[in-house]
Amino acid sequence: MLIDRICLLLTIIGALNWGSIGLFKFDLVAWIFGGQGSLWARIVYTVVALAGIWCISLLFRSREEIEGHSDM
Repeated sequence: MLIDRICLLLTIIGALNWGSIGLFKFDLVAWIFGGQGSLWARIVYTVVALAGIWCISLLFRSREEIEGHSDM
């Protein structure tokens, strides 16, 4: 599904941002959007978090459902 791929991409972006925070103490999202407290940065953080929550569902689906080849 398209939403699965979008959510996976957003989750990867979030993971890379966390990696840059952990390794370099540099928050790319905050830098782009004017600080962690800015409205736009908070929106990005929230969207990435929602994408991560959506990706939890991937753990509980069969491979056929994920690839869109279910027999239903």
